[in-house]
Amino acid sequence: MRTAWDRVRHAICFEIIGLILVIPLGALVFAMPMHDIGVVGLVSATIAMAWNYVFNLGFDTILQRTIGTTLKSVRLRIAHAVLFELGLLIVLMPFIAWYLGITLIHALVMDISFALFYMGYAFVFNLAYDRAFPLPEWREAT
Repeated sequence: MRTAWDRVRHAICFEIIGLILVIPLGALVFAMPMHDIGVVGLVSATIAMAWNYVFNLGFDTILQRTIGTTLKSVRLRIAHAVLFELGLLIVLMPFIAWYLGITLIHALVMDISFALFYMGYAFVFNLAYDRAFPLPEWREAT
């Protein structure tokens, strides 16, 4: 299992790189000021960072207990990304609607768009992170 420090490093790197990508893209796609998308992005990233730590710890604990390893197959990585984003979607949609002064339907479309972006991004980021910082148990398994 990853250490607390490793999980914090993972969450911070994930959110910083994600914000660098999503703020200009979101402003462009939704024709909104970068400042507004930036505030939504920053608040969302803060909430997501806490969720990231808790969700990944829980997911890895369940994997360790059920299959005996935290090594993830492509199928598990897809399930991981989808479940993470669904949880975040439920929490963030009301905030997005309130802050941007838009309808819940518009906020849902925006939130789903961000979630789809982050699902793909999470898949690629986590794959790269695991290759850059592999756990010793994975080296023994391959």
